[in-house]
Amino acid sequence: MDLTEPLLRGLARAGLETPTPVQQQVVPAALVGADLLVSAVTGSGKTLAFLLPMLQRLMQEPGSATAVRGLILTPTRELARQVHAHFMRVGSYTRLTATVIIGGEKRALQTALLRRNPDILIATPGRLLEHLDSGEADLGELQCLVLDEADRMLDMGFADEVVSILARCPAERQSMLFSATLQQPGLDTLARQLLRDPQTLCVDPGREPHPDIHHQLLFSDEPEHKRRQLQWLLDNEPADKTLVFVNTRERAEQIGDWLSGQGERCAVLHGDLDQRERNRVMGLFLHGTVGVLVATDVAARGLDVPGVGRVINLDVPRCGDDYLHRTGRTGRAGQAGLAVTLVSGPEWNRMQGIQRFLRLSVQPRRIPGLEASFNGAAKRPSRSGAAAKARRQKAPSKPAGTKPPKTKDRLRDRKNIGKRRKPSSEAGLAPPRRKG
Repeated sequence: MDLTEPLLRGLARAGLETPTPVQQQVVPAALVGADLLVSAVTGSGKTLAFLLPMLQRLMQEPGSATAVRGLILTPTRELARQVHAHFMRVGSYTRLTATVIIGGEKRALQTALLRRNPDILIATPGRLLEHLDSGEADLGELQCLVLDEADRMLDMGFADEVVSILARCPAERQSMLFSATLQQPGLDTLARQLLRDPQTLCVDPGREPHPDIHHQLLFSDEPEHKRRQLQWLLDNEPADKTLVFVNTRERAEQIGDWLSGQGERCAVLHGDLDQRERNRVMGLFLHGTVGVLVATDVAARGLDVPGVGRVINLDVPRCGDDYLHRTGRTGRAGQAGLAVTLVSGPEWNRMQGIQRFLRLSVQPRRIPGLEASFNGAAKRPSRSGAAAKARRQKAPSKPAGTKPPKTKDRLRDRKNIGKRRKPSSEAGLAPPRRKG
């Protein structure tokens, strides 16, 4: 690729030699200054796909040394820090600087960092908007804007914040929008506000199965049965790093406490933790101090930890996109990954919907001695519920001789059904006498 020498040195230092498919398509298009609308799955290398052309443009084009010239918006704090880590890897030989502005950290410290006039801001929408409203940040000379994980940003309700930030940016800029799917409700409206005559690149369709991930399914019964199966997997099929996903924060704490009680080195990550604790937990998992991380979907995006060999869905995800992003934490950078989902009876229909949505091939498996009584043959409830059940019940037979005889009056009434009855005056009867 036609990249400058400092960027090539940074890539060589990071051990990156061959671009991924998304980088092969996005980087050349972005280097010529086009606005881009990109659909790419997680783990495909899209962070470097927008980071490399942004760095090259800011190095080559003149700009103010006292203004922010590049902005990368992310939906989560973890993703913002991950983007900054990529910047430090490949941008170490450039003279560009970058600052992370996210919630959960002291504003006074962030204000001090903004006064140093970084070239690039990597931020979550809510906290950045606070700094813009107070005048501590200024985007008046912005040259390049990236909206990463736009579908997730809409899911989290950041659309209004993003629109407010766009209003503070100059119209003459390069903009790139990245999303796992282009069918997200509201994405078209956001793209029209952000992009000008964009070039659309569907590099990796978001619903295509990841080629490097093997998917397995374990049938389970009650929650206690799931715990025993989880313990068996951790004991008998060890991995350097295992991510265990659950659906709620309370369940994450419960499973984390239970695993710790079993002697497992584990940590818990969810949205109720403050930023300092989240950073500490991520550091423990990144450096291998703990081998198991129990997390909610807050870790399903933006978490790029080397060596995650397996993802275990202790709870079936709420939708196909969540499944896609959870399992995308393994099998990254060409490495083989394994995704195991434990499915109970109440979760079976949801899992089937995920498989149809993603066109996913999942291999059922059994653990000797821990087989479930549930095997996936769930009975579908009747559409009309109790009404159908009532219809299926036979009406009690009437005893003989109870059928009323057909009299002449009843036959006459049947003939007159639907006919308009004549008023009493037209029938030759005297109208009723008024009182008084």
